[in-house]
Amino acid sequence: MARPTQVDPRSMRVAAAFTTVVLALVLVTPPRVSIALLIAQTAVFAIGALVSVKASPYSIVFARFVRPRIGPPAELEDARPPRFAQGVGLAFALLALIGIGLGAPELGLVAVAFALVAALLNASIGLCLGCELYLALHRLRLVRA
Repeated sequence: MARPTQVDPRSMRVAAAFTTVVLALVLVTPPRVSIALLIAQTAVFAIGALVSVKASPYSIVFARFVRPRIGPPAELEDARPPRFAQGVGLAFALLALIGIGLGAPELGLVAVAFALVAALLNASIGLCLGCELYLALHRLRLVRA
């Protein structure tokens, strides 16, 4: 059996910090700007969830500019939980876009706010809610390893 892809856990926190900033801007900028930012963040989530977390623009920025300055990590972690978390973020971002598109901006703002709280928790204290959900579902055998 092939070993799962491993990622630098610090890159996930940096990505969460970028996500936090973008989603906070979505909540406070004029509608045209916020929709453009939300579309961009949705694309970032899609790349992380559907391609790989290492292919995410935020992970690429980390690998190119941050990691060379701080050195290698003490340990790596399995990429599957963060990738699942990106999928959860993608679901919330799509829900926000659908809400805004269907004339229910409140739904969109609430979905963005939930994603923002999750990103902020990951960036600030390293608590990845999507990762925890993945692990809980895995324990219940609802997702395959």
